Amino acid sequence: MSFLAGVIGMGIGGLITALLGNRTERMTSIFLSFAGGVMISIVFLELIPESIELANLAVAIVGIVIGAVMVLVLNNIMDRFSNAGNGSKLHETFAEFFHSSGVITRKTNMLRSGMIMIFAIGLHNIPEGLAMGVAGDYDAGLGVALAVIIGLHNIPEGMAVSAPLMSGGLSKPKSVIITLLAGATTVVGAVAGVLIGGISDIAVALSFSVAGGAMLYVVVGEILPQSIVLSNDRVPTIFALAGIVVGMLFIAGLTHY
Repeated sequence: MSFLAGVIGMGIGGLITALLGNRTERMTSIFLSFAGGVMISIVFLELIPESIELANLAVAIVGIVIGAVMVLVLNNIMDRFSNAGNGSKLHETFAEFFHSSGVITRKTNMLRSGMIMIFAIGLHNIPEGLAMGVAGDYDAGLGVALAVIIGLHNIPEGMAVSAPLMSGGLSKPKSVIITLLAGATTVVGAVAGVLIGGISDIAVALSFSVAGGAMLYVVVGEILPQSIVLSNDRVPTIFALAGIVVGMLFIAGLTHY
């Protein structure tokens, strides 16, 4: 399931870009905001409640902080590599949200931007895989739910990765293949999740909350701002709320089943 969510999800996004070309910005914005809303619902209705039930509120809070700090550190590392770190200045463009070096105009810079985005998204996929691994080992239904949601989330990420690669001169088949490989780190995270989750209930609880904190940071600090920059209107907010509602219905249906 982690392979399908990570590799196939990213690959579908790359394939959409290959087929539609530059017409994908609006679609990317909608996918990002909707997936972000679904991820928020899964964090607050599944991951965090499960963490509290298995351990306690303190463990859940500590895990959320650890998860958020992990992603923050990874982002700072990427900013240093890409020269996007500029003091207290916030990211201003869609490209900068993915830790590239600003507005991209030349093919060489587009290709460089795409490679940086692959590395950044590959790192972000690890905590998502961790959540799937722990969840699937603990409850198969919850693992499947996370795989579906994360797979949905990876479609726009694949679109965002493949677009600069194609604009930078790579052929469409090569761009799609590289985008597929960027999702492989999800499997790495899932394997780690299965191993960690088998230690004890506390380990499972902490893993749930760490994954939840990482996902929340990515949604609030990356996904929603990216979708707003792309669309420049209120549409992302509407689709984010729709995503939350769909996530709630999905979880309710899964629980009933």
